[in-house]
Amino acid sequence: MYRDHRNARMPRPLHRPAGVRADLRRPPGPAPAPVPAPLLLLYPLPAPPAEILAGRRPLLSREKMGSRSASEEKAGSRQRLQVKKCKKTEIRKTCRRILTPKMEATSSKTESTLQKSSLDVCTESNKRQHKSTSDTVIPSVDMESIQNLDSDEDTTLGLDEFSGLSPYERKRLKNISENANFFASLQLSASAARLREMIKKRQPPESKRKMPKKRENGTGCRRSMRLLKVDPSGVSLPATPTQPTLIADENPLLPPGPLEMTPENRDDDNDLFKGFLQTWAEVSKTSIKNTEKELSSIKNYKANLNGMVINEDTVHKVTKGPILSVALHPSEIRTLVAAGAKSGQVGLWDLQLHISLLKQTHQSEEDGIYVFQPHSQPVSCLYFSPANPAHILSLSYDGTLRCGDFSRAIFEEVCRDERSSFSSFDFLGEDASTLIVGHWNGNISLVDRRTPGTSYEKLINSSLRKIRTVHVHPVHRQYFITAGLRDTHIYDARHLNPRGSQPLISLTEHTKSIASAYFSPLTGNRVVTTCADCKLRIFDSSCISSQIPLLTTIRHNTITGRWLTRFQAVWDPKQEDCVIVGSMAHPRRVEIFHETGKQVHSFFGGECLVSVCSINAMHPTRYIMAGGNSSGKIHVFMN
Repeated sequence: MYRDHRNARMPRPLHRPAGVRADLRRPPGPAPAPVPAPLLLLYPLPAPPAEILAGRRPLLSREKMGSRSASEEKAGSRQRLQVKKCKKTEIRKTCRRILTPKMEATSSKTESTLQKSSLDVCTESNKRQHKSTSDTVIPSVDMESIQNLDSDEDTTLGLDEFSGLSPYERKRLKNISENANFFASLQLSASAARLREMIKKRQPPESKRKMPKKRENGTGCRRSMRLLKVDPSGVSLPATPTQPTLIADENPLLPPGPLEMTPENRDDDNDLFKGFLQTWAEVSKTSIKNTEKELSSIKNYKANLNGMVINEDTVHKVTKGPILSVALHPSEIRTLVAAGAKSGQVGLWDLQLHISLLKQTHQSEEDGIYVFQPHSQPVSCLYFSPANPAHILSLSYDGTLRCGDFSRAIFEEVCRDERSSFSSFDFLGEDASTLIVGHWNGNISLVDRRTPGTSYEKLINSSLRKIRTVHVHPVHRQYFITAGLRDTHIYDARHLNPRGSQPLISLTEHTKSIASAYFSPLTGNRVVTTCADCKLRIFDSSCISSQIPLLTTIRHNTITGRWLTRFQAVWDPKQEDCVIVGSMAHPRRVEIFHETGKQVHSFFGGECLVSVCSINAMHPTRYIMAGGNSSGKIHVFMN
């Protein structure tokens, strides 16, 4: 029972050839008739042993068959993989050989090589399998049925040549050989070669531009004898030596020394110009200086501002290019405006003379306006002398500081430094004899007009990298304030060290570039700064100590862009608790703010004010305001 149960669970062979029975213990007698084999075999079978061909049954025990079944199964799988790989490689080689241009010569050889190679591979694999499975049981195969099938499929091919291939492979090789013979009979390679030759013959040559033939005896086009450097008589001129071209400076420095007041916008009417200068000199003598006037109330101040208007007669182009500085003459009887331009010009405008001459039809619109060129670069600072209003002092980026004297009609040179660029200046003394000058590189120089020469008395290295504006305290004139890149410093002129000076007070509340910083004009108790962070800041400077508190921050758009002059908030000399600043708002206007941050007034001009007035100035005693824009125009609001 144990043996029968074990035999029942014994694994059966996966591939059992036809004609072999599962039960080996059959009764003795003649061998049964073989069963015909299937038409298509997935892989070639090995040659059966001699015992099976002779009709004898190998006597093997059950134990031996059970032990060999696993090894037989592994050998069979390895054999199938090897045969498949050999067939794939042989098929690829056959296709490559058949599709070559020389089909006629290779068609017959391809078939033979495929047959031989497949037979060789199969025989080798049969030998290996026979060696590895010499002890296993191999069923018998009916070779007569295979021979009959081969004769039906292909009568031209022999059994010896294709004994290792299946009928499907033999049929496939036959189709390949027939197709190769058919394509060879078409002679496609010969016709392709003929087409190539025809295409090469018909290909046009590369087109090349034909050069016109030179006329030997004909007359050519006329040429300039001057450009050919030939004399009219036909003799060639001697070659002139080439001189190196010097690049001219766009803004050459003017010669040192005094310059005559020669107006650039006038070529004649010398008598009229002399009368203009005489008028300025006489008005300066009769000017009244009033700095002790008490502040008016905000209500009265607003009422006076509401009476200031603008019209077409009070708007005119004075200089060429943007205006960087504006000053009003302190005269009580005439309105005289001065403007410094980016081009280095200084323009003077007598408003009363201009209006009176406009009423006369025979006079031009430029009467009463005179433009001079005392500098070669932008004029950033312009003041009338507090001691002698007949003098106007102008400072430029070209490193020169000049004083225009209307009585002598000249521009004297006060200070000159060709190695540095000036940015701003102010008067240290009330008599305007000593000046303090700020440089763009952060230096500060002290200038004394009483000493001969045009050099400064002392040069101080400040703690700032740049200085934009300099302003002196109106009461304690030893203090002055400077506006740098992001810091505002207050210095004491008595303790300046040429090697380096530290400020008394630093205002570090600013976050971006500072455009200006000014003390209030009468008492100096307030400081107003204009910063690029769109804020106007007002500080309490009544007690100059280590710290100055911040009183008010006013939100105001100060982003003017590249083509407009930067805003600079300045105090009203008559009302030192109010500041004046330009505006980017629409419609265009000029605004006045109180130190508490409240807006006091806005100057609207309608069609007369359609541009941004970046630089503004107020008359010290009269209600007159002048604003300059970036095209050289002056707008005057007056009572």
